Amino acid sequence: MRIAIPLAEGRLAMHFGHCQEFAFVEVDPEEKRITAQSTEAAPAHEPGLLPKWLAEHGVSMIVAGGMGRRAQDLFAQQDIQVLTGAPALDPESIVGQYLDGTLATGDNLCDH
Repeated sequence: MRIAIPLAEGRLAMHFGHCQEFAFVEVDPEEKRITAQSTEAAPAHEPGLLPKWLAEHGVSMIVAGGMGRRAQDLFAQQDIQVLTGAPALDPESIVGQYLDGTLATGDNLCDH
């Protein structure tokens, strides 16, 4: 399973569409552990570009602070699960908490 996390200054970027880079975290969901991690600069912000770009990078899940309904629908069309309301933590903490079932999520912080 490959999880994408939008980053700003090494932590989850609260505005998904304007992040600086993405962390790609490979996980073994059965063993509940991170197996690899990398980062890549985000492409230029263009409506509708990220779902296809992330699908091409093998992403099956995105963890975000907030994301608009239209973007969530576009990710669903690419068979990418979206988890919103995550806190602004580093990728290892977010994924570790997700894997052990302790990731506390709040409201979707996006209003569009």
